[in-house]
Amino acid sequence: MRKLTLSLTAAATALALGGAGLAYAQSGASSGERGFGNADANGDGEITLAEAKAQASERFARMDANGDGQLTKDDRKARGEARFAETDTNGDGEITMAEMTAAREARAAERKVRAQERQARMFERLDIDGSGGLSQAEMLAAREAREDRRGERGHKGRRGGGKRGDRMERMLQRADTNGDQAISKAEFDAGVEQRFARIDTDGNGTISQAEREAAKEKRKQRREERRSQGRSR
Repeated sequence: MRKLTLSLTAAATALALGGAGLAYAQSGASSGERGFGNADANGDGEITLAEAKAQASERFARMDANGDGQLTKDDRKARGEARFAETDTNGDGEITMAEMTAAREARAAERKVRAQERQARMFERLDIDGSGGLSQAEMLAAREAREDRRGERGHKGRRGGGKRGDRMERMLQRADTNGDQAISKAEFDAGVEQRFARIDTDGNGTISQAEREAAKEKRKQRREERRSQGRSR
């Protein structure tokens, strides 16, 4: 049976964090809204800007391979090579289908653990009396607290959205607002804030599950529109 392998050049390109990572900071990247999915640090079902920026800072640090406080194409290349080396478990300079599958399963396992940790934090916060179970009163209290938070922030006006754009090659250019071929932490944070504002459609300072689902639906619609346009050409 023929063994499917990817060379260092091809696989490093495929595995590089650059595309997805830069999209995280982009107000208009097609995969942008996905990045906030794990930002709900306290497990209350809503994402604040502080939580989003905290998660973004962690991601920036991971992407900044040389630790110089900015993201460049060199960081993207280094990250891709590091990801390749991690996936190429036998160190033969090629990634087999088995190695790629193992890497994908490992990432899925990590995501599952993080989801379980968030759920545990949320449960602990809701279980006021520490009984190990949630009573109807505790669930009602949680709902009322969530509604109170929304009401306190309801006076804030709706904030504007960001630009639309392509992927990969143009992501660096869009985030690089001063044109120096690098994304500073300030530029990265600005992109995060713009994207947060676009998803936070009611402008109350938090992103609810409903708003995340709405953003997901918009992405789906944009993909379908692009496919339809491609077929009509």
